[in-house]
Amino acid sequence: MADITLTQNVASHRYEAHVDGQLAGYCEYNLLTDAIMFTHTEVLEAFEGQGVGSAIARHVLDAARSEGKHVIPVCQFIAGYIRKHRDYADLVRPDIQRAFKI
Repeated sequence: MADITLTQNVASHRYEAHVDGQLAGYCEYNLLTDAIMFTHTEVLEAFEGQGVGSAIARHVLDAARSEGKHVIPVCQFIAGYIRKHRDYADLVRPDIQRAFKI
């Protein structure tokens, strides 16, 4: 697994993953009053299969938890990660859990 550094790029509304200083992937978001909506996650082709996507998902969900925010996983990757890792299911805003099959 690669050594992945994760940061929040507030100006671009996304979290970014870097490997050896190179952008490896990102997760775009929109901030709402009581939640963070994850809209798109992408891992650049050169970094696929190295755990970048999972590292991003863990990081953004842990950040939401630490900030006391619910999540709205419009991004199918984040929604799928939550379905596989049920310890994050409580973060999904209650009124939309059924819609996302969480």
